[in-house]
Amino acid sequence: MSAKRHKARVLAMQAIYQWQLNHQAAHEVCAQFLAREERKTFTVSFFTELVQGVVEQREVLDERLQPLLGRSLEGLDPVEKAIIRLGAYELGNHLDVPYRVVINEWVEVAKEFGADQGHRFVNGVLDKLAKANREVEIAGGS
Repeated sequence: MSAKRHKARVLAMQAIYQWQLNHQAAHEVCAQFLAREERKTFTVSFFTELVQGVVEQREVLDERLQPLLGRSLEGLDPVEKAIIRLGAYELGNHLDVPYRVVINEWVEVAKEFGADQGHRFVNGVLDKLAKANREVEIAGGS
């Protein structure tokens, strides 16, 4: 796991969490984080793409996620909601990153910031999503 990409994921989770609460434009949320974070410590382009991608694709992501949740998306813990939206975005838009890496990264973020045992929920949802959207990769054993 690249430390710079991991930090970009953590910051993206914090930015999406903030966006979910106050509904600022994606570029405003990104600008706030970029103004206060040391840019050398994370992959700025990856952070920005994750945040903007989730905001722009929120409706599509939520439609894909809802059947996998077993409960209302709106009833989720806000941190876990941010994490699964970001994980869903990355699974669908970064096919160059193995699905196991994507899932593991977001599970680690959930362990760090989510509710107790929330990482298990994140793992289950993202695993189901990967099975539905990355069948060829999974069948190939990657």
